[in-house]
Amino acid sequence: MRIALIAPPFIAVPPEEYGGTELFVGHLAEGLKKSGAEVVLYANGDSKAEMDVRWIYPHTEWPIKVPTHAWLREINHVSWAVADACKHCNVIHVQSAPALAFSRFVDRPFVLTLHDSYSPELSAFYAHYPQAYYVSISDAQRKNEVMPRLRTIHHGIQLDQYKLVEKKQQYLSFIGRIAPIKGTHIAIDVAQRTGIPLKIAGEVQPAHREYFERKVKPQLDGKLVEYIGPADLAAKNELLGNSLAMLFPIQWNEPFGLVMVEAMACGTPVLASPGGSVPEVVQNGVSGYICRTVREMVKRVGDLPLDPQKIRAYVAENFSTEQMVNKYLALYEEAAGVKQKQIA
Repeated sequence: MRIALIAPPFIAVPPEEYGGTELFVGHLAEGLKKSGAEVVLYANGDSKAEMDVRWIYPHTEWPIKVPTHAWLREINHVSWAVADACKHCNVIHVQSAPALAFSRFVDRPFVLTLHDSYSPELSAFYAHYPQAYYVSISDAQRKNEVMPRLRTIHHGIQLDQYKLVEKKQQYLSFIGRIAPIKGTHIAIDVAQRTGIPLKIAGEVQPAHREYFERKVKPQLDGKLVEYIGPADLAAKNELLGNSLAMLFPIQWNEPFGLVMVEAMACGTPVLASPGGSVPEVVQNGVSGYICRTVREMVKRVGDLPLDPQKIRAYVAENFSTEQMVNKYLALYEEAAGVKQKQIA
């Protein structure tokens, strides 16, 4: 079976720094390749995945500066990729809702992984494409949708890319977009209440520059609160692996939150607010704690009796690339088989 994986054209696969969707596509593509499946990856020319990578846009362009220009770029990229994939591939797997529109013009089954949070407008759009196969990345995300061909497949990671660190250093970590919904300001509050230093890594996107300048930057002193900028894989390993805990004080319904799994893969517990997927990813008392208030999170920082080896084992058992790949392969085979029967 040959599978077309169509990623957005804005960020390389795998990403050098920011890029949750691209990180997922990278892990999935590599896992599919190891399983023996043929993969054609449509991304941009900066992508370094070791497989057949096809592109029309040579370089990463991120962050997005003009949304209209970005939309045109994505439509051009996806339409070209779908046209090419129809010549070579059995299944087309896309990552954005607009790509579904091209399923009307081709005779290949489409799979869409839902990376966005719920919105009525998106759900209304999906209703026009009941023949597509949809993947929610958490049960929390799935409960809001009604598409007939919908299942949950949790993200997985390549565990060997993350280093287990058993002896932690005296600081907390935060990795994510610097945005109100990610709760960067709450992580700072936890650090200030506990007196334990906080290292922040992540991207400041143009839409949230004012938030950074007003809520985050005034608190940066390089001692108690430090901002180190975007983090690549090596920096993630260093930052997450050595920290006492990663703070994940989200203020929205997180669709999945892959960084939680990355932290736990390093043997680092996650202290998270309970929104969206969090109860599916963090197991209380095993891989971290779900904290309903800032006060509870502060209390947990001072009491972290969790074993780094057991935290990593929890990831291996529940969020491995192999598990994710096997579930996607079953989906691809189902989709391709149904399509062949329809054609016959």
